[in-house]
Amino acid sequence: MTADFEVATGATLHLRPIRAEDAEKLVAFHAHLSFDSIYRRYFSLHPVLSTDEVTHFTQVDYVDRMAFIIEDGEELVAVGRYDRHPHSSSAEVAFVVRDDYQHLGLGRRLLSALAKAAWERGITTLCAETLSSNHDMLAVFRHSGFLITTTSEYGEISVRLAIGP
Repeated sequence: MTADFEVATGATLHLRPIRAEDAEKLVAFHAHLSFDSIYRRYFSLHPVLSTDEVTHFTQVDYVDRMAFIIEDGEELVAVGRYDRHPHSSSAEVAFVVRDDYQHLGLGRRLLSALAKAAWERGITTLCAETLSSNHDMLAVFRHSGFLITTTSEYGEISVRLAIGP
């Protein structure tokens, strides 16, 4: 699944599956994230991705592990992924949008692409953990159009989305 789309700034962005050769783009993308964006994604200080993480994040099987990126020209500006829970029809989903591209609907686009790909591969539920203070991520889930259930504990919210076509 690939798609070009225009955002409110007038930029035309490109959504596509991640590839192994995107490793350098992913490292550069991570270096442009603010402390807050990194903390909301990893729940900890995580200024640099390790070589193993970059390999894991860019080398997916496109079935049980899928990732999409959004590019502006040659720059990676958003990334989203799911990882299927072993032997199940559910998967963990996560995404992050570069700070200067937030509030343009990129999280919604990533979630939609991930849900479509997951559904086509037999996944019926997407799960996520997010900080209760991450209102932007929670809004993406709430406005996804999917049935959502949440539980919260110790400042974190567990989200379950029942996805469908």
